[in-house]
Amino acid sequence: MRKSLKDYTLSIVLSFAFLGVLACSSDKETSQETTVKTLTASTAKVDFESKENAVDVTITSDATAWSLSSSASWIKVSQSAGTKGTIIVKITALENAEKTARTAVLTLSSNESKSVTIQVSQAGGTVVAGLYPSYNTNPIAADQTGMASTAVQLAAKIKLGWNIGNTLEATGGETAWGNPKVTKALIDAVKANGFNAVRIPCSWNQNLENAATAKIKTDWLNRVKEVIQYCVDNDMYVLVNIHWDGGWLENNITEAKKEENNAKQKAFWEQIATHLRSFDEHLLFASANEPAVEDAAQMAVLNSYHQTFIDAVRSTGGKNAYRTLVVQGPTTDIEKTNKLMTTLPTDKVASRMMVEVHYYSPWNFAGLTKDETWGKMFYYWGAGFHSTTDTERNATWGEEADLEKNFKLMKTQFVDKGIPVLLGEFGAIRRTTLTGDALTLHLNSRAYYLKTVVKTAKANGLLPFYWDEGSKGNNGFGIFNRDDNTVFDTKALTALKEGLL
Repeated sequence: MRKSLKDYTLSIVLSFAFLGVLACSSDKETSQETTVKTLTASTAKVDFESKENAVDVTITSDATAWSLSSSASWIKVSQSAGTKGTIIVKITALENAEKTARTAVLTLSSNESKSVTIQVSQAGGTVVAGLYPSYNTNPIAADQTGMASTAVQLAAKIKLGWNIGNTLEATGGETAWGNPKVTKALIDAVKANGFNAVRIPCSWNQNLENAATAKIKTDWLNRVKEVIQYCVDNDMYVLVNIHWDGGWLENNITEAKKEENNAKQKAFWEQIATHLRSFDEHLLFASANEPAVEDAAQMAVLNSYHQTFIDAVRSTGGKNAYRTLVVQGPTTDIEKTNKLMTTLPTDKVASRMMVEVHYYSPWNFAGLTKDETWGKMFYYWGAGFHSTTDTERNATWGEEADLEKNFKLMKTQFVDKGIPVLLGEFGAIRRTTLTGDALTLHLNSRAYYLKTVVKTAKANGLLPFYWDEGSKGNNGFGIFNRDDNTVFDTKALTALKEGLL
C-alpha cells in the first residue's frame, strides 16, 4: 500500500520530536554528571616531629557524607566520618620510637566527590642511650655481709622451688588474672609443704609513675619488697625477674630495639636493685623471663640486655655487689640454649652467675589443650603409664630418655663448669575432663612426670621450680588453693617431693 504525503509529513515531525526529547534528556544527564559536590581539606601535607603530637585540619564539604581513613595505625583521627558543613578534625601521630622516619596517607572520600589525600610524614626518633635519667643516685660501698655464698654454694641450698604464677606479673594488677593478693599465710603454707625457694614473676612496665622517664611507682616497689620479705622471713630463697611485662624486652630482641631496650633495662634494674639492696643472699635477680631468640644475631642482642642487667645491679653497690644473678637462655629452651648460648655476659664478680631454662616437654603432654595439625594431645607419659585402650594419646616422644639427654646438655655446658642452672619453670596440666580409668591413668602418669623431672634435674645439678598459676580447674597447674592457703593437689605435691628422695 502506498503512503500519502500527509503520512510522510507526520512521520518526519514525530522523528524530530523524538530526537528533541533525547537531546533534552542527554543535556539533563550531562548536567547531573557535572554537578560534583565540594570536599576539601585545609592542607595536603602534614609533617610531625618524632614525639607524639597533633595538628588540626579543617574539612569543608557540601556532600551528604564523607569518610576519613588512614593507611597507618600510628595515625589517629578525632573523627573518621562527617556530613555537610565545616569541621575541624584533630590528627595525632603517636611517638616514633624508631630512628627512621615514616610516612602515611590520609584519604578523604565521598560518593559525591573526588577523593582528597593528605600526605603525612614523621621524623625518626633520637638516639635513646640517654633517654632516661640515671637511677643509680646513691651507690654505696660493696657490702659482703650475708653474701658469702658463691652461686654454686647457693645452688646447693636450693632444694625445691615454687612459682607465684599469674600474680605479680598479671596485666592489670596483682589480682587481675583471678588470684588473690599474696599473703604471708600463703608463703608460710608453701614453706610448710616442702618448698624452700620461690620465684616471683614481676611486671614493671605497667607500674610506672612516669613512662617518659621510666620511673617505677614506689608503691609497687614496696609491694614486691613486702612479698620478698614474706619469703625471707621463712628462710626461703627468692628469685625476682622482669617477666613478660607486655613483651617490651622479650618480644623485641632485635638490633632495631637494642639501644632503646637497653636504656629501659638499665633504668628498671637501677631502681629495682637499689630498692631491694638490703636483702642478703636469699634474694637473687633474674634479667628476663622467656626472651624470644631464634638465631646467633638475636642471641648477641640478648647478651647485651643481660650485660646491661648485670652492670646496672652491680653499679648500685652494697649487697648487690655480690648478689647472684640469673641470665636466661634463648627462649629458655634447652636445645636452643645449648646451641646459641656459647658465651655469657661478663661479670666483674667471679662465681655469682646462674643460667635459667624452662621445661614443658613434650608440650603435647605438658601444655597442649587441643589437637593441632602438627600433633595430638598426649594424656599419658612414661614407661608403665601408657594406655592400652586409648593408644593415640600415649606420648610418642619426649619421654625419659629425652629428658635425661636434655638435662645432661645443661650439666655439661654449664653445671660442670661451675655455673648452676635454674629450671625456672616446669610442669604439666591436669586434664580433668577425662573420666574413669582414663583420668586415673592420666593423673598417675602426670605424677610420675613431675617426680621424674625433679629427680633428673637434681641428678644433673638443675634447680627445679614448679610452675603454679593458681588454677584449680581443667588444664590447670595449681597445687595450692590460694583462697584458704591449703594444698589442693596432694598427688602432684607428693610427686614433686618424692623426686627429691
